[in-house]
Amino acid sequence: MIANLVALAAEEEQNPLVPPGPELLVGTIAFAIVFFFFWKKLLPNINKVLEERRAAIEGGIEEADAMKVEAQSVLEQYKAQLAEARHEAARLRQEAQEQGAALIAEMRAEGQRQREEIVTAGHAQIEADRKAAASALRQDVGKLATELAGKLVGESLEDHARQSRVIDRFLDELEEKAEATR
Repeated sequence: MIANLVALAAEEEQNPLVPPGPELLVGTIAFAIVFFFFWKKLLPNINKVLEERRAAIEGGIEEADAMKVEAQSVLEQYKAQLAEARHEAARLRQEAQEQGAALIAEMRAEGQRQREEIVTAGHAQIEADRKAAASALRQDVGKLATELAGKLVGESLEDHARQSRVIDRFLDELEEKAEATR
């Protein structure tokens, strides 16, 4: 059979670019069936899938745009809250500085008041100590002066009231002379 085909093919000199008539008819019918099948069955499915894909892509783009707008809105809110927080922090810092300054001024005033009290108490104590020392000194000077006068006169000067008056008068005169020279 192969030999017959080879012989038959050799007998006919046929143009390889032009198929025989029956083959051309069968090929055209087969192409029409396949084309019809593709056109009726596959082409709608392919168009449907492409349309779904296009809708999904467009929906994704719209969703991405919406998310971008929302993200921009959230970013603006965040920036506004951040600016408000910074403003609040600056206000609190200012209040703290003012309270600190007021507290420092109050503490200085309190320290000044306590210093004045201490100085006043010190002056009062010094004055009391000076008076006590002057009184003790008067007594000691009076006693020494009486003893010295007694030794000079050769008699004992025992009258205590008179002694005090003489000593006080003498010391008062000395103080007046000292103040006059100042």
